[in-house]
Amino acid sequence: MSRKYFGTDGVRGKVGEEPITPDFAMRLGYAAGKVLVAAEHDALHGEHPAVLIGKDTRISGYMLESALQAGLTAAGVDVRLTGPMPTPGVAYLTRALRLQAGVVISASHNPYEDNGIKFFSARGTKLPDDVELAIEAALDEPMKTASSKQLGRVKRVDDAAGRYIEFCKSTFPTDMDLRGMRIVVDCANGAGYHIAPHVFHELGADVIAIGNEPNGMNINKECGATHTDALSRAVRKHRADVGVALDGDGDRLMMTDANGLVMDGDKLMYVIARYRKETGHLDGGVVGTLMTNLGTELALKALGCDFKRAKVGDRYVLEVLQQNGWLIGGESSGHILCLDKHTTGDGIVSALQVLAALRGSRLSLAEYTRDCPTYPQILLNVRVAKGFKTDGDVDVARAVADVEAELGDSGRVVLRASGTEPLIRVMVEGRDEAQVLRTANHIANAVKVAAGV
Repeated sequence: MSRKYFGTDGVRGKVGEEPITPDFAMRLGYAAGKVLVAAEHDALHGEHPAVLIGKDTRISGYMLESALQAGLTAAGVDVRLTGPMPTPGVAYLTRALRLQAGVVISASHNPYEDNGIKFFSARGTKLPDDVELAIEAALDEPMKTASSKQLGRVKRVDDAAGRYIEFCKSTFPTDMDLRGMRIVVDCANGAGYHIAPHVFHELGADVIAIGNEPNGMNINKECGATHTDALSRAVRKHRADVGVALDGDGDRLMMTDANGLVMDGDKLMYVIARYRKETGHLDGGVVGTLMTNLGTELALKALGCDFKRAKVGDRYVLEVLQQNGWLIGGESSGHILCLDKHTTGDGIVSALQVLAALRGSRLSLAEYTRDCPTYPQILLNVRVAKGFKTDGDVDVARAVADVEAELGDSGRVVLRASGTEPLIRVMVEGRDEAQVLRTANHIANAVKVAAGV
């Protein structure tokens, strides 16, 4: 059974268009309240179930927050509000406060005109597909408001930011600090604006914060993990040792070295895994995705690290990690999982793991990634009509087969639909950049013809 509303990272879309409307948010809150707490019923001892709601800094967050509250309380669920809070912060607080579920209102790296709603279980993990399907099924059922006596109540968690800051700091080695290190932190004008700078500062770093003045409409705008030029410029201007960039909801990470050279999720995952391997603390192998650069895979294998690929999406990286009993995984886009530190991807926590490797090895970021090459990789996004798929198109299949035959064992092709936007992503990777660009355009053109664009 396919999902109608849930993508790879919750429900997402343009504000004011289905499903990102107040009406749908209220119904979703009600449906989720009924489904998510059902499994916890026996453990509640007659008390109301409780759900945490956090959000990023988009202006539409207020509207969706109120609608979700209405739906959840109508279902008899108590609500706890954090205000602006990174997605991983909501995951942590849901678990720490022993609540039945967590909800995040965010469209992550998307522009402010978009928004989304995603859920965490009581254990601080993303919901499995079968639970999301159950919520979608419950959306078709009529809302039956609980009796006045059974309605949920709403309270604000006043110390949410402080709790999360202390948690982040606790993931950094207790025998280390960041004294003497200058760090530029780009908060993407998002949910981490009032948290990330404090974490690094309280560990001793000299922090220069940028992208830390959200106004509801500037989230991810020419800043953050998806627009790293501002970070690179600031690192060079302030002669910083490293730069740290989060995305709007704080679960993605990009970093730069002292010269402003950007290190993506592949490079940072390599740093974390290499340091653990060298210090005898790498438990198992490393999980990447179909998009992980071939150079990273070969560099990890040169260290003696096992490596597996999952489907694109940190939820699928998590699944493969759990299947193998491993701890470290991630995506090129900057989602990095360190399961001995957190249950989900966390940009701040991941940055601290990279910084611990640099402090422990006494090497710079540029030095520590020198043996991790980046093979030429072209990613082309072809905008298509919503719901369009390439499955079954003979011409697209022929174009992919031709390119794979030409590349042989020295390259890879990945063709997939975006889980959050109406895009077909064409990725070609190989040793020769000109060949990679030419073959990627060949496949992209075939997709455009098939899609009629």
